[in-house]
Amino acid sequence: MGALLAAKGFTSSEQAIEAPRGFARVLSTKFDPEVITAGLGERFELLSNMYKPYACGLVVHAAIDGCIEIRREHGLAPEVIEAVELTVSPLVLKLTGKTSPQSGLEGKFSVYHAVAAALVHGAAGEEQFSDACVRDPRVVALRNRVSAREDSAIGRTEARVTIRTRDGRRFSRHVEHALGTLARPMSDADLETKFKGLAREVLPPAQIEEAIQLCWKIAGLQDAGALARAAVTLS
Repeated sequence: MGALLAAKGFTSSEQAIEAPRGFARVLSTKFDPEVITAGLGERFELLSNMYKPYACGLVVHAAIDGCIEIRREHGLAPEVIEAVELTVSPLVLKLTGKTSPQSGLEGKFSVYHAVAAALVHGAAGEEQFSDACVRDPRVVALRNRVSAREDSAIGRTEARVTIRTRDGRRFSRHVEHALGTLARPMSDADLETKFKGLAREVLPPAQIEEAIQLCWKIAGLQDAGALARAAVTLS
């Protein structure tokens, strides 16, 4: 936008960004111009990006991981679960402490709903944060048996999960790094699963597979537009 305006003859202060009332200081109380050039050409922030496997805030992901892993390993049906006990970072309860969400959007801010839905469905995608899922009697019943306590020694992407069953069994899992973090990145298969979950409402299966394959070989395509065309819903 700045280049287009300049081409049309617009002028501005040469210190529009760094001046005392410039862009940077208006938007940040911690503006440090040295950060802009530190590691320039050597450190690439794009490599620090993380993919989210679940359709909610990252601080909830470790708890979801623990629940899905225990469910998968022990084949737990929600009806046999007596209680779910979480130990999480204080930030988790600050951001996602809603105990009785009423909508899909509120469900994204409820660690209680997130783990209950994950235990019922074995997933935490868009469907698990819909209005219907938030109001699902099975999810609500299990959500009411979830408790969470904060521990300042627990990291933001870490959680401890304990599940007690009605027949006296007890399963615990310490998730040190949530799936999708830099310390535990998603695999190619994980990324494909996430893409399919997001695309299946708008694209047919064959087209989804075509788009996935084009993504993996995008660097070698003669025409990058092929990917854009593959992502268009056919009428």
